[in-house]
Amino acid sequence: MDHRLQFAVPTLFGLEGLCADEMRRLGLADVRAENGRVFCSGTLADIPKLNLNLRTGERVLVVLGSFPAPTFDALFEGTKALPWEHFIPREGTFPVKGHCLNSALHSVPSCQSIVKKAIVDRLESKYRAALPETGALYQIQFSIMKDTATLMLDTSGAGLYKRGYRARGVEAPLRETLAAAMVLLSRYRGKDPFCDPFCGSGTIAIEAALIAKNRAPGLNRSFSAQKWRMLDSKLWVDAAGEAMDKEFDGEYEIWGGDIDPAAVELARHNAALAEVDDVVKFEVADATRFHWGGLRGRIVTNPPYGERLMERREAEELYRAFGKAFAKFPDTWQLFLLSSHTEFERTFGRTADKKRKLYNGMIKCDLFCYNNYRISKR
Repeated sequence: MDHRLQFAVPTLFGLEGLCADEMRRLGLADVRAENGRVFCSGTLADIPKLNLNLRTGERVLVVLGSFPAPTFDALFEGTKALPWEHFIPREGTFPVKGHCLNSALHSVPSCQSIVKKAIVDRLESKYRAALPETGALYQIQFSIMKDTATLMLDTSGAGLYKRGYRARGVEAPLRETLAAAMVLLSRYRGKDPFCDPFCGSGTIAIEAALIAKNRAPGLNRSFSAQKWRMLDSKLWVDAAGEAMDKEFDGEYEIWGGDIDPAAVELARHNAALAEVDDVVKFEVADATRFHWGGLRGRIVTNPPYGERLMERREAEELYRAFGKAFAKFPDTWQLFLLSSHTEFERTFGRTADKKRKLYNGMIKCDLFCYNNYRISKR
């Protein structure tokens, strides 16, 4: 089966453009971004390529088809008409999950059971046998929006943000896909010093190291589609080999600091799991006294917001002190700071040169971008 496939890659809100850029760089065709997801077309060989290489996508779905589904009958018939047997073998396990939005069909459990029944009907008639569902996982996802159903197969399994290096997190961790996006938005390419003075479990600094080394983020984990019969294991080996051939080997100055020694210990552990402990240094340090010797560099960081982790007033004190520390930096340094605090700029002591709306889970945030060289020193 070598015909063209359509892929849908969900993203965190605000990251669609970055994910679309990644797909274009990987050579995918027909890339288009929508709210919360990016579409492209490709072949079976692109399933390993996308899963291994994407930094800002949440998972890779194969779109089997879209059709109007204003009624349960239409949902059943539309689902049954799709070529499930091209993907799911007789023994395949195929649970169904999904969501409905602004549609006449709004009961998710009812839609789940109808989609399941339609696929069972189709496969039993094709295989002329009952389906044991004892084999590999073929997770089916449906989306019914404005009375249009889209049926998809999930190739990833666990979300792509699960890189395999974070054995356990600290409280309120930053999702790896968002951390990678912050690094990409800072345009870090491995040349200047890179610092995260509120490093927590080290996610931002580790993603920076993976980006500096051009290491594919999915090399240390497995994916559902690796067990799919229709996907030759050679495709995975080739995609991993191609990704490793593109890695850089250089000297990088990447640093993370945190006031909590347990967080720093955990960050070091995670960096070792990610195999970047040779290029990232973590230290116990107070961000309010943060300084660095280099003439130029980037600070990319996610300080506590004052929502769950600390009291709001404590967060404001922290922002104020960190603002004073950053003001002492040479005018060639840049800062990219994520916060949901509505009064961040006032407490930090300076208006951002640029802001970009992002979501950390369900928390609406801004990435505040400061270019020191744009202001004259007092």
